[in-house]
Amino acid sequence: MSRAQHSRWRFMAYGLLGLPLAMAALPVYVQIPAYYSSNLGLALASTGWVLFLARLVDTVQDPWLGRYIDRLHGGLNPWLIAGAVLLGLAFLGLWLPPVSSAYLGAWLAIMLVIAYTAHSMLSIAYLSWGARLSVDEFNPNTALLGAAAWREGAGLFGVILASVIPSWILTQPAATIPSHFGRYGLGFAAILALALFALMHYAPSWQRKECPQSSWRQLWQTMQANQGFKSLLLPYFINAISVAIPSTLALFFINDRLQAASFAGAFLATYFVAAAIGLPLWVMLAKKVGALCAWRCGMLLAILAFCGAALLGVGDYSAYLVVCIAAGLALGADLALPPVLLAQIIQHEDSPSAYFGVWTLLGKLALALSGLALPLLALLDYQPGQVAGPALAWIYAGLPCGFKLLALYLLNRIRPHTAGVNA
Repeated sequence: MSRAQHSRWRFMAYGLLGLPLAMAALPVYVQIPAYYSSNLGLALASTGWVLFLARLVDTVQDPWLGRYIDRLHGGLNPWLIAGAVLLGLAFLGLWLPPVSSAYLGAWLAIMLVIAYTAHSMLSIAYLSWGARLSVDEFNPNTALLGAAAWREGAGLFGVILASVIPSWILTQPAATIPSHFGRYGLGFAAILALALFALMHYAPSWQRKECPQSSWRQLWQTMQANQGFKSLLLPYFINAISVAIPSTLALFFINDRLQAASFAGAFLATYFVAAAIGLPLWVMLAKKVGALCAWRCGMLLAILAFCGAALLGVGDYSAYLVVCIAAGLALGADLALPPVLLAQIIQHEDSPSAYFGVWTLLGKLALALSGLALPLLALLDYQPGQVAGPALAWIYAGLPCGFKLLALYLLNRIRPHTAGVNA
């Protein structure tokens, strides 16, 4: 086996865990709100507030988890195994709530908190592993982009599976749905176990670096002194909001604005297939013009796509398919390039988990805020299962365009030579 082939296999072993992590993220962020409000009967406003509060808990805990990971002395493996067990159980519990409708909101809240915690345990450690790959046999920039490409590529395949399978299950006879979801949950657990095994035994090794046991104040002062980190925080957060809102409302828009519930799985799959196709193109572009410039291009494409989506209504299936393709291509930039930018600006002597803890905190705060779109729609008299007016279209697509434009404006103000990133 050639050196290049050996490197690809090892990067693939690292990236495989991105698949089950993405499978767990899609149902929580996209499908669970519609599933609980439309299929299980939980009130729309209640669903939104449960999502907001559960995500808020998740947001607060991420920096603590990142700091704890930095202090692990026995390696990451026991931590990753514990997170995987919790995530497998919570994933099954979300799809098969064993409670009556009176306790459905409480069950959803508990399962979401467990799922969010387990997902954070895995993802922060996983991203930290990727930021500190052993560079004995790899060029550092090649390692970062190679690991990111395989991780996000596997993640996109995971969201394709998670967009198609539950949509298909929900079209089956009602009596068979629980057994289908049971098999789906067990299949997810098997994929998660396989990916974790590959990471621990075949991926490039984690380059552990002993970090000084700094206080929270010292860590925050160190991060504040990093001009590149400071300059990326606000545009990353605002862009994350622009991604989170349509993720939360996608199925509501497809089902009730377009009246295309039978095509929901196909639309979601098209969106993520387009992202998978676009991902290597964004990586290639980043190698030529820099990750920062490539991310700007992705933002412009997303704005064009969602401006079109805001104008769609009942029966506009073909036009929405074009939107899914364009927005999916743009999604690849949002997935792959921000973690690369962050890894580039972390100093070698700094704690990567602390940075990624704050980074994921902002991403999840954006997701928490996106949950408030559901109570807002309830105030505007939108009801799941009924034909939706233009308010849903503008909140689903118009509002994210505004956030994306603001993020792009802030990103354009960054000067690469002062931020410590490649253009």
